[in-house]
Amino acid sequence: MFKLMLVTDRRRTTRPLTETVRMALAGGADAVQLRERDLSARELYDLALKLREITREAGAALIVNQRLDVALAAGADGVHLGWRSLNAAVVRKLAGEKFLVGLSCHDGLQVHSAEGTRANYALLGPVFHTPSKEGLVRPIGLGPLKEMLSGAKIPVLAIGGITPENAAQVMETGVAGLAAISALIDSEDPAAAARAFRKGMRLTNGAR
Repeated sequence: MFKLMLVTDRRRTTRPLTETVRMALAGGADAVQLRERDLSARELYDLALKLREITREAGAALIVNQRLDVALAAGADGVHLGWRSLNAAVVRKLAGEKFLVGLSCHDGLQVHSAEGTRANYALLGPVFHTPSKEGLVRPIGLGPLKEMLSGAKIPVLAIGGITPENAAQVMETGVAGLAAISALIDSEDPAAAARAFRKGMRLTNGAR
């Protein structure tokens, strides 16, 4: 399972998204979640094809947010679902056993429920305050995050306000990896930011 996932938001970067992604992968990100919800299916597909080529060259995974049709058409490694999306078990039937299915979770109950959906991993957050979830979901915090991971049977990646500076603290809760939007996308040097993430993650036992 991947350790550092870049979640895209092309509106936040000052350079072409493909360049930002390439730099982050060079610095150590090993998965990209294509999350551009305002694009049409055709536009998303065209962008997914470009990212598929870049991630394949880097040996990284490409996950498409929500759009199973685009993920399959572009040859992505998987799809990331919300709780209002298609059921993960249904996706598994359509896409096959090797196709990765991720599920967004906001509490421990959802994490444990995800285990019964045949999801490959859960994305849990927001851990800290983040503008993208302002007024929608309350931050979890490190203590509750550790409790929510207790007994989890699938890998859980943490997301929400995570930076290279707090990466080690978050990894100490027992998460399998980290996901970030602004800390990588907004960075003047996404490669350096990814390397800083990796350095922080290595400070904890079990991080690679």
